[in-house]
Amino acid sequence: MSDDETPDPELSATRSDLDLNLLRTFLAVYRAGSFTAAAAQLGLSQPTVTTQMRSLERQADRRLFRRLPRGVEPTSFAHELAAQVSGPLDALSAVETSAGRLSPRSAPVHLGGPSELLCTRVLPALAGLVAGGVRLRVTQGLTDPLIDELRSGQQDVIIATRRPRGRALGAVALAEEEYVAIAAPAWVARLEERPGGSPPCSALRSVPLISYAEDMPIVRRYWRAVHGKPHPPAAPALTVPNLHAVVAAVAAGSGYSVVPRSICQEHIRDGRVRLIEMPEEPLMNTLYLVRRPGAEANPDVMRVCAALQAASSTW
Repeated sequence: MSDDETPDPELSATRSDLDLNLLRTFLAVYRAGSFTAAAAQLGLSQPTVTTQMRSLERQADRRLFRRLPRGVEPTSFAHELAAQVSGPLDALSAVETSAGRLSPRSAPVHLGGPSELLCTRVLPALAGLVAGGVRLRVTQGLTDPLIDELRSGQQDVIIATRRPRGRALGAVALAEEEYVAIAAPAWVARLEERPGGSPPCSALRSVPLISYAEDMPIVRRYWRAVHGKPHPPAAPALTVPNLHAVVAAVAAGSGYSVVPRSICQEHIRDGRVRLIEMPEEPLMNTLYLVRRPGAEANPDVMRVCAALQAASSTW
């Protein structure tokens, strides 16, 4: 079966004969990006999902997915089919839900994001909704694992530090954050006395690096954008669980790091940390609001998204 065939006028009629349960399984695989994740979401075995997709391919006479080392990639026909069936299937799911299988208002909203952003921005923005009866189940984590959980149905909404790949997950730009290099005043004073005015990227070899992860994602990105270097001059001297701990270690004099300005702004104002340098072009990063397809069947998911978008203008 080839996915390069041009759709013909009889295609819509053919789709009307496709089994509804097979289409539901197809949509779950399409959105989750893997047979295994879709099986867990649907409460089916992975071989059952595989068998159902083979059956649907035979009925449609088209190939739906290409196998990848991790998961599957939709064919052009699968993208077209998903666009046609997602709306009706989601609407049907909402009708079934409102008919009594599960009250949408009673379902908690599963929300994930970076721990620091959750604490300082997200939870305060949602306090009114919680007081009004919306139930939240909040998970802190890194973007890649949270995207996997979103695809598998474990999360309804996440705040991601990068746009998810692929077309199955839609992302809305939420806010921008600036990354800054900081150190305690004593370290910055030493750097300012560096002989011959050597640039910070060289002088920082003598300053311990603090990071929240061994692979230093923020620090490496800063070095590429600001200094044109593939990585910082040394591996981390200290790794800690989150960015708040990074700022605390920096303020205590352990070394330097790169963090979002919003995390350390109070420390900068009261002098506990100082900026090491001020690049001509600040390094900005976009935060994205990503919703699981079909999650809108729960009206509280939409309330959470609306509240976060409204609050993000002040972040």
